[in-house]
Amino acid sequence: MPGAAEPPPPEGTPPGQAEGQAGGQALGALTLPNAITLARLFAVPATLWLILHGRLDIAFFVFAGAGLSDALDGWLARRMGSQSSLGALLDPLADKALLVCTYLGLAWAGVLPDWLALLVVFRDVLILGGVALLAFTGAPPRIQPLRISKANTVAQILLAALALLLAGFGLRAPLLMDGLVVLATGTTLASGLAYLLPRLAGEGR
Repeated sequence: MPGAAEPPPPEGTPPGQAEGQAGGQALGALTLPNAITLARLFAVPATLWLILHGRLDIAFFVFAGAGLSDALDGWLARRMGSQSSLGALLDPLADKALLVCTYLGLAWAGVLPDWLALLVVFRDVLILGGVALLAFTGAPPRIQPLRISKANTVAQILLAALALLLAGFGLRAPLLMDGLVVLATGTTLASGLAYLLPRLAGEGR
């Protein structure tokens, strides 16, 4: 009803959260968490450019800063109560773009195996292609983060960060690198199968 007063926030809602909800509705896509996510997305071409030009030392700090911003924007969105559909779309997009481009760049530079970079890309393309195909057929899947997928993301981030650190500053840790390569490979395969097999079984029924 025009002119009616807005109802008070639910009892027990922190004042900051109540203000954040109002601010998030007013600003829409221009929330602070979304701005941080966009900045992380812009860090993707910068990281790739630095790798291709041999500045892996600077690329390490850009990559690390982007990783910290991922935790920051999520915390701010929850604290301010400003979660949005745009943020839910941009956040995983920025994460995947950063990892895929970093792996391709490191493979091009000879720091990481090229087959591992192709595996990382193929897994994401396979999942996105499957989701798009199911959505096109009128049966959009409900994607829920799996533990193995979260473990895979952590393994991929650790490997990329370590590779940039070692190569950028002339350090060596072959055993640690080999261990993380094995871990990233195993979790990439396992997470891809964890998404794919249930949907293939569902199509077969």
